[in-house]
Amino acid sequence: MRSHAQADLDRINLDYAASTPLRPEALAAMRAYDVSAIAGANPNSLHALGRAAALELERARGVLAASLGARVRPSEIIFTGGGTEANALALFGIAEGVRAQTKRTRVLVSAIEHDSVLDNIAALRARGFAVDTVPVCAQGYVEPEALASMMDDNVALVSVMLANNETGVVQPIRELAAIAHAHGARFHTDAIQGYLHIPVDVHELGVDALSVAAHKVGGPVSTGALYLKGRTPFAALTKGGGQEFGKRPGTQDLRAIVAFAAVVEQLAPHVDSERERVEAVRDELYRQVCASSHIAATVGDLDRVERLPGIASIVVDGMDSEELILQLDAAGFEVSAGSACSSASLDPSHVLRAMGMPSNLAFGSLRISFDDRVDPDEVRVCGEALLGIVERGVR
Repeated sequence: MRSHAQADLDRINLDYAASTPLRPEALAAMRAYDVSAIAGANPNSLHALGRAAALELERARGVLAASLGARVRPSEIIFTGGGTEANALALFGIAEGVRAQTKRTRVLVSAIEHDSVLDNIAALRARGFAVDTVPVCAQGYVEPEALASMMDDNVALVSVMLANNETGVVQPIRELAAIAHAHGARFHTDAIQGYLHIPVDVHELGVDALSVAAHKVGGPVSTGALYLKGRTPFAALTKGGGQEFGKRPGTQDLRAIVAFAAVVEQLAPHVDSERERVEAVRDELYRQVCASSHIAATVGDLDRVERLPGIASIVVDGMDSEELILQLDAAGFEVSAGSACSSASLDPSHVLRAMGMPSNLAFGSLRISFDDRVDPDEVRVCGEALLGIVERGVR
Protein backbone atom coordinates (compact mmCIF):
# COMPACT_ATOMS: atom_id res chain seq x y z
CA MET A 1 0.00 0.00 0.00
CA ARG A 2 1.31 3.45 -0.96
CA SER A 3 0.33 6.51 1.06
CA HIS A 4 -0.13 10.01 -0.38
CA ALA A 5 3.42 10.77 0.81
CA GLN A 6 4.74 8.61 -2.04
CA ALA A 7 2.20 9.67 -4.66
CA ASP A 8 4.67 11.25 -7.09
CA LEU A 9 7.93 9.43 -6.38
CA ASP A 10 8.62 5.80 -5.71
CA ARG A 11 10.08 6.70 -2.33
CA ILE A 12 9.28 5.72 1.25
CA ASN A 13 9.49 8.75 3.50
CA LEU A 14 10.60 7.77 7.00
CA ASP A 15 11.89 11.18 8.04
CA TYR A 16 8.71 12.55 9.57
CA ALA A 17 10.55 13.94 12.60
CA ALA A 18 12.07 16.51 10.21
CA SER A 19 8.79 17.47 8.54
CA THR A 20 5.60 15.73 7.48
CA PRO A 21 3.43 15.69 4.35
CA LEU A 22 0.32 17.83 4.44
CA ARG A 23 -2.74 16.01 5.70
CA PRO A 24 -5.99 16.02 3.70
CA GLU A 25 -7.59 18.15 6.41
CA ALA A 26 -4.97 20.86 5.97
CA LEU A 27 -5.30 20.84 2.18
CA ALA A 28 -9.09 20.99 2.37
CA ALA A 29 -8.99 23.86 4.86
CA MET A 30 -6.64 25.90 2.66
CA ARG A 31 -8.73 25.25 -0.45
CA ALA A 32 -11.88 26.30 1.37
CA TYR A 33 -10.15 29.45 2.56
CA ASP A 34 -8.91 30.28 -0.95
CA VAL A 35 -12.45 30.34 -2.38
CA SER A 36 -14.06 32.01 0.64
CA ALA A 37 -15.05 35.65 0.92
CA ILE A 38 -12.39 36.24 3.57
CA ALA A 39 -9.47 35.02 1.44
CA GLY A 40 -6.77 37.66 1.84
CA ALA A 41 -8.80 39.72 4.31
CA ASN A 42 -6.89 41.17 7.24
CA PRO A 43 -8.34 39.81 10.50
CA ASN A 44 -7.33 43.05 12.22
CA SER A 45 -9.50 45.24 10.00
CA LEU A 46 -12.76 46.74 11.27
CA HIS A 47 -14.89 46.15 8.17
CA ALA A 48 -17.18 43.16 7.68
CA LEU A 49 -14.63 40.95 5.93
CA GLY A 50 -12.04 41.78 8.57
CA ARG A 51 -14.47 40.88 11.34
CA ALA A 52 -15.34 37.60 9.62
CA ALA A 53 -11.64 36.79 9.25
CA ALA A 54 -11.12 37.65 12.91
CA LEU A 55 -13.82 35.16 13.88
CA GLU A 56 -12.00 32.42 11.96
CA LEU A 57 -8.73 33.39 13.61
CA GLU A 58 -10.26 33.21 17.07
CA ARG A 59 -11.98 29.91 16.30
CA ALA A 60 -8.60 28.47 15.35
CA ARG A 61 -7.07 29.91 18.51
CA GLY A 62 -9.74 28.14 20.53
CA VAL A 63 -9.02 24.82 18.81
CA LEU A 64 -5.33 25.00 19.72
CA ALA A 65 -6.15 26.10 23.27
CA ALA A 66 -8.48 23.12 23.78
CA SER A 67 -5.82 20.71 22.50
CA LEU A 68 -3.47 21.81 25.30
CA GLY A 69 -5.91 21.31 28.16
CA ALA A 70 -9.47 22.07 29.17
CA ARG A 71 -8.49 25.11 31.22
CA VAL A 72 -6.36 26.83 28.59
CA ARG A 73 -7.76 30.19 27.50
CA PRO A 74 -7.62 31.16 23.81
CA SER A 75 -5.92 34.40 24.84
CA GLU A 76 -2.96 32.29 26.02
CA ILE A 77 -2.23 31.14 22.44
CA ILE A 78 0.10 33.30 20.33
CA PHE A 79 0.35 32.38 16.65
CA THR A 80 3.85 32.51 15.16
CA GLY A 81 5.58 31.89 11.86
CA GLY A 82 6.74 28.45 13.03
CA GLY A 83 8.30 26.54 15.89
CA THR A 84 11.67 28.31 15.73
CA GLU A 85 10.01 31.67 16.22
CA ALA A 86 7.87 30.30 19.04
CA ASN A 87 10.99 29.11 20.86
CA ALA A 88 12.74 32.45 20.36
CA LEU A 89 9.71 34.34 21.65
CA ALA A 90 9.66 32.21 24.77
CA LEU A 91 13.39 32.45 25.46
CA PHE A 92 13.86 36.17 24.97
CA GLY A 93 10.38 37.35 25.87
CA ILE A 94 10.15 35.54 29.19
CA ALA A 95 13.79 36.08 30.18
CA GLU A 96 13.49 39.81 29.54
CA GLY A 97 10.08 39.97 31.20
CA VAL A 98 11.30 38.25 34.35
CA ARG A 99 14.46 40.39 34.49
CA ALA A 100 12.38 43.56 34.28
CA GLN A 101 10.35 42.46 37.29
CA THR A 102 12.91 40.68 39.45
CA LYS A 103 16.43 41.53 38.16
CA ARG A 104 17.11 37.81 37.63
CA THR A 105 19.67 37.28 34.88
CA ARG A 106 20.28 33.54 34.57
CA VAL A 107 18.82 31.10 32.01
CA LEU A 108 19.15 27.30 32.05
CA VAL A 109 18.60 25.11 29.00
CA SER A 110 19.21 21.40 28.58
CA ALA A 111 22.23 20.16 26.64
CA ILE A 112 19.99 18.30 24.16
CA GLU A 113 17.79 21.18 23.02
CA HIS A 114 17.07 21.80 19.36
CA ASP A 115 19.24 24.34 17.55
CA SER A 116 16.34 26.81 17.67
CA VAL A 117 17.11 27.06 21.40
CA LEU A 118 20.85 26.40 21.57
CA ASP A 119 21.71 28.81 18.75
CA ASN A 120 20.16 31.64 20.78
CA ILE A 121 22.50 31.21 23.73
CA ALA A 122 25.05 33.69 22.35
CA ALA A 123 22.36 36.30 21.79
CA LEU A 124 21.02 35.82 25.32
CA ARG A 125 24.52 36.30 26.69
CA ALA A 126 24.93 39.43 24.58
CA ARG A 127 21.82 40.78 26.30
CA GLY A 128 23.46 40.25 29.68
CA PHE A 129 22.08 36.87 30.68
CA ALA A 130 24.23 34.09 32.09
CA VAL A 131 23.27 30.89 30.28
CA ASP A 132 24.19 27.40 31.47
CA THR A 133 23.34 24.00 30.01
CA VAL A 134 21.86 21.25 32.14
CA PRO A 135 23.40 17.79 31.49
CA VAL A 136 21.44 14.66 30.66
CA CYS A 137 21.98 11.06 31.71
CA ALA A 138 23.06 8.22 29.42
CA GLN A 139 19.40 7.51 28.62
CA GLY A 140 19.01 11.02 27.23
CA TYR A 141 16.84 12.83 29.76
CA VAL A 142 17.40 15.54 32.35
CA GLU A 143 17.35 14.03 35.82
CA PRO A 144 15.47 16.25 38.27
CA GLU A 145 18.42 16.14 40.65
CA ALA A 146 20.69 17.56 37.96
CA LEU A 147 18.43 20.56 37.44
CA ALA A 148 17.95 21.07 41.18
CA SER A 149 21.71 21.20 41.71
CA MET A 150 22.00 24.10 39.25
CA MET A 151 19.09 26.21 40.48
CA ASP A 152 19.56 29.40 42.46
CA ASP A 153 17.63 32.58 43.16
CA ASN A 154 19.04 34.28 40.07
CA VAL A 155 17.47 31.88 37.53
CA ALA A 156 14.84 33.67 35.46
CA LEU A 157 13.93 30.89 33.03
CA VAL A 158 14.44 27.17 32.52
CA SER A 159 13.83 25.65 29.08
CA VAL A 160 13.76 21.87 28.57
CA MET A 161 12.15 20.23 25.55
CA LEU A 162 9.17 17.92 26.02
CA ALA A 163 10.69 15.17 23.84
CA ASN A 164 13.95 15.04 21.98
CA ASN A 165 13.79 15.30 18.22
CA GLU A 166 16.67 12.84 17.65
CA THR A 167 16.21 10.10 20.25
CA GLY A 168 12.50 10.57 20.92
CA VAL A 169 13.14 10.50 24.69
CA VAL A 170 10.36 12.17 26.69
CA GLN A 171 11.60 14.42 29.47
CA PRO A 172 10.21 14.50 33.05
CA ILE A 173 8.72 17.94 32.48
CA ARG A 174 6.31 17.92 35.41
CA GLU A 175 9.11 17.33 37.91
CA LEU A 176 11.48 19.78 36.22
CA ALA A 177 8.89 22.56 36.09
CA ALA A 178 8.11 22.06 39.78
CA ILE A 179 11.80 22.46 40.63
CA ALA A 180 12.03 25.67 38.60
CA HIS A 181 8.93 27.11 40.25
CA ALA A 182 10.18 26.20 43.72
CA HIS A 183 13.07 28.60 43.06
CA GLY A 184 10.85 31.32 41.62
CA ALA A 185 11.86 30.73 37.98
CA ARG A 186 9.61 30.34 34.94
CA PHE A 187 9.57 27.20 32.81
CA HIS A 188 9.27 26.78 29.02
CA THR A 189 9.14 23.55 27.07
CA ASP A 190 9.69 23.05 23.36
CA ALA A 191 6.89 20.58 22.57
CA ILE A 192 7.35 20.79 18.80
CA GLN A 193 8.34 17.14 18.42
CA GLY A 194 5.88 15.70 20.92
CA TYR A 195 2.70 17.71 20.29
CA LEU A 196 -0.20 15.50 19.14
CA HIS A 197 2.02 12.42 19.33
CA ILE A 198 1.68 12.08 23.11
CA PRO A 199 -0.92 13.62 25.43
CA VAL A 200 -0.08 17.21 26.42
CA ASP A 201 -1.89 19.19 29.12
CA VAL A 202 -0.05 22.35 30.09
CA HIS A 203 -1.66 22.51 33.51
CA GLU A 204 -0.73 18.92 34.33
CA LEU A 205 2.81 19.61 33.17
CA GLY A 206 2.92 22.84 35.14
CA VAL A 207 4.66 24.87 32.43
CA ASP A 208 4.50 28.61 31.86
CA ALA A 209 5.10 28.40 28.10
CA LEU A 210 5.06 25.72 25.41
CA SER A 211 5.97 25.81 21.70
CA VAL A 212 4.33 23.87 18.86
CA ALA A 213 4.70 23.76 15.06
CA ALA A 214 2.19 22.75 12.39
CA HIS A 215 4.55 21.01 9.97
CA LYS A 216 5.46 18.30 12.48
CA VAL A 217 1.88 17.01 12.48
CA GLY A 218 0.78 17.40 8.87
CA GLY A 219 0.07 21.12 8.78
CA PRO A 220 1.78 23.84 6.72
CA VAL A 221 5.39 24.78 7.42
CA SER A 222 4.57 28.46 7.81
CA THR A 223 2.83 28.47 11.17
CA GLY A 224 3.29 27.54 14.81
CA ALA A 225 2.15 28.75 18.19
CA LEU A 226 3.34 29.61 21.66
CA TYR A 227 1.23 28.87 24.70
CA LEU A 228 1.97 31.60 27.22
CA LYS A 229 0.31 31.20 30.58
CA GLY A 230 -1.62 34.24 31.73
CA ARG A 231 0.39 36.74 33.79
CA THR A 232 3.70 35.22 32.77
CA PRO A 233 6.21 38.08 32.56
CA PHE A 234 6.91 38.77 28.91
CA ALA A 235 8.64 41.51 26.92
CA ALA A 236 7.81 41.63 23.21
CA LEU A 237 10.85 41.30 20.97
CA THR A 238 9.49 43.61 18.28
CA LYS A 239 6.77 46.23 17.97
CA GLY A 240 4.47 47.11 15.12
CA GLY A 241 0.72 46.74 14.90
CA GLY A 242 -0.15 45.12 18.21
CA GLN A 243 -1.33 41.81 16.74
CA GLU A 244 -1.35 38.66 18.89
CA PHE A 245 -2.06 40.66 22.04
CA GLY A 246 1.00 42.82 21.41
CA LYS A 247 3.36 39.88 21.80
CA ARG A 248 4.01 39.03 18.13
CA PRO A 249 3.31 41.85 15.66
CA GLY A 250 2.49 41.29 12.01
CA THR A 251 -0.59 40.30 10.04
CA GLN A 252 -1.43 36.70 10.82
CA ASP A 253 -1.25 34.04 8.08
CA LEU A 254 -4.88 33.04 8.45
CA ARG A 255 -4.73 30.54 5.58
CA ALA A 256 -2.01 28.52 7.33
CA ILE A 257 -3.59 28.96 10.75
CA VAL A 258 -6.97 27.53 9.71
CA ALA A 259 -5.14 24.59 8.12
CA PHE A 260 -3.22 24.01 11.35
CA ALA A 261 -6.46 24.12 13.35
CA ALA A 262 -8.09 21.61 10.99
CA VAL A 263 -5.27 19.15 11.62
CA VAL A 264 -5.47 19.70 15.38
CA GLU A 265 -9.22 19.06 15.38
CA GLN A 266 -8.66 15.79 13.55
CA LEU A 267 -5.76 14.47 15.64
CA ALA A 268 -6.35 15.71 19.19
CA PRO A 269 -9.19 13.29 20.10
CA HIS A 270 -7.17 10.25 18.98
CA VAL A 271 -3.71 10.84 20.46
CA ASP A 272 -3.86 7.92 22.90
CA SER A 273 -5.16 5.29 20.48
CA GLU A 274 -2.84 6.29 17.64
CA ARG A 275 0.10 6.38 20.02
CA GLU A 276 -0.38 2.70 20.85
CA ARG A 277 -0.60 1.71 17.19
CA VAL A 278 2.49 3.66 16.14
CA GLU A 279 4.45 2.42 19.16
CA ALA A 280 3.83 -1.15 18.04
CA VAL A 281 5.41 -0.40 14.65
CA ARG A 282 8.37 1.34 16.30
CA ASP A 283 8.97 -1.49 18.75
CA GLU A 284 8.87 -4.09 15.98
CA LEU A 285 11.46 -2.07 14.02
CA TYR A 286 13.74 -1.98 17.06
CA ARG A 287 13.42 -5.76 17.48
CA GLN A 288 14.15 -6.30 13.81
CA VAL A 289 17.26 -4.15 13.40
CA CYS A 290 18.75 -4.57 16.89
CA ALA A 291 18.96 -8.29 16.24
CA SER A 292 22.16 -7.35 14.40
CA SER A 293 25.23 -7.29 16.63
CA HIS A 294 26.28 -4.07 14.87
CA ILE A 295 23.10 -2.07 15.66
CA ALA A 296 21.95 -0.76 19.02
CA ALA A 297 19.36 1.68 20.34
CA THR A 298 20.94 5.04 21.19
CA VAL A 299 19.21 5.08 24.59
CA GLY A 300 20.39 1.63 25.67
CA ASP A 301 17.71 -0.31 27.54
CA LEU A 302 14.48 0.70 25.78
CA ASP A 303 12.32 -0.35 28.71
CA ARG A 304 13.93 2.19 31.05
CA VAL A 305 12.87 5.37 29.29
CA GLU A 306 9.66 6.86 27.88
CA ARG A 307 9.89 7.65 24.17
CA LEU A 308 7.82 9.17 21.38
CA PRO A 309 5.91 6.54 19.42
CA GLY A 310 7.21 7.39 15.95
CA ILE A 311 10.97 7.73 16.39
CA ALA A 312 13.46 4.85 16.28
CA SER A 313 16.97 6.07 17.10
CA ILE A 314 19.88 3.70 16.55
CA VAL A 315 23.64 3.63 16.09
CA VAL A 316 25.53 1.38 13.70
CA ASP A 317 28.98 0.37 14.87
CA GLY A 318 31.44 0.48 11.98
CA MET A 319 29.53 2.71 9.54
CA ASP A 320 28.97 6.46 9.24
CA SER A 321 25.54 8.10 9.18
CA GLU A 322 26.19 9.73 5.81
CA GLU A 323 26.98 6.39 4.18
CA LEU A 324 23.93 4.75 5.72
CA ILE A 325 21.61 7.58 4.68
CA LEU A 326 22.89 7.64 1.10
CA GLN A 327 22.67 3.87 0.69
CA LEU A 328 19.14 3.82 2.09
CA ASP A 329 18.29 6.74 -0.16
CA ALA A 330 19.55 4.77 -3.17
CA ALA A 331 17.30 1.91 -2.05
CA GLY A 332 14.29 4.28 -1.93
CA PHE A 333 14.10 5.11 1.78
CA GLU A 334 14.30 8.63 3.25
CA VAL A 335 15.79 8.70 6.75
CA SER A 336 18.14 11.01 8.64
CA ALA A 337 20.82 11.07 11.29
CA GLY A 338 19.15 13.67 13.47
CA SER A 339 17.90 17.22 13.25
CA ALA A 340 17.31 18.43 9.70
CA CYS A 341 18.42 21.88 10.86
CA SER A 342 21.98 20.62 11.35
CA SER A 343 22.15 18.04 8.55
CA ALA A 344 25.09 19.84 6.90
CA SER A 345 27.22 19.59 10.04
CA LEU A 346 30.19 17.21 9.98
CA ASP A 347 30.20 16.98 13.77
CA PRO A 348 28.63 14.06 15.66
CA SER A 349 25.19 14.66 17.15
CA HIS A 350 25.35 17.05 20.11
CA VAL A 351 22.49 15.06 21.63
CA LEU A 352 24.38 11.77 21.58
CA ARG A 353 27.58 13.43 22.76
CA ALA A 354 25.66 14.97 25.68
CA MET A 355 24.49 11.44 26.53
CA GLY A 356 28.13 10.39 26.81
CA MET A 357 28.33 8.41 23.57
CA PRO A 358 31.85 8.24 22.06
CA SER A 359 32.29 10.29 18.88
CA ASN A 360 33.23 7.28 16.76
CA LEU A 361 29.93 5.59 17.63
CA ALA A 362 27.85 8.79 17.46
CA PHE A 363 28.99 9.23 13.85
CA GLY A 364 26.95 6.12 13.03
CA SER A 365 23.60 7.37 14.30
CA LEU A 366 20.39 6.96 12.33
CA ARG A 367 16.83 8.18 12.94
CA ILE A 368 13.84 6.47 11.34
CA SER A 369 10.62 8.38 11.99
CA PHE A 370 6.94 8.23 11.02
CA ASP A 371 3.48 9.04 12.35
CA ASP A 372 -0.02 7.52 12.39
CA ARG A 373 -0.05 7.37 8.58
CA VAL A 374 2.69 4.75 8.61
CA ASP A 375 2.45 1.53 6.61
CA PRO A 376 4.03 -1.17 8.84
CA ASP A 377 5.15 -3.12 5.77
CA GLU A 378 7.17 -0.16 4.52
CA VAL A 379 8.94 0.15 7.85
CA ARG A 380 9.69 -3.58 7.86
CA VAL A 381 11.13 -3.42 4.34
CA CYS A 382 13.27 -0.46 5.36
CA GLY A 383 14.59 -2.50 8.28
CA GLU A 384 15.47 -5.33 5.91
CA ALA A 385 17.30 -2.93 3.61
CA LEU A 386 19.23 -1.48 6.54
CA LEU A 387 20.27 -4.91 7.76
CA GLY A 388 21.53 -5.76 4.30
CA ILE A 389 23.53 -2.54 4.06
CA VAL A 390 25.09 -3.09 7.47
CA GLU A 391 25.95 -6.70 6.73
CA ARG A 392 27.77 -5.67 3.56
CA GLY A 393 29.35 -2.58 5.08
CA VAL A 394 30.94 -4.00 8.23
CA ARG A 395 32.38 -7.25 6.87
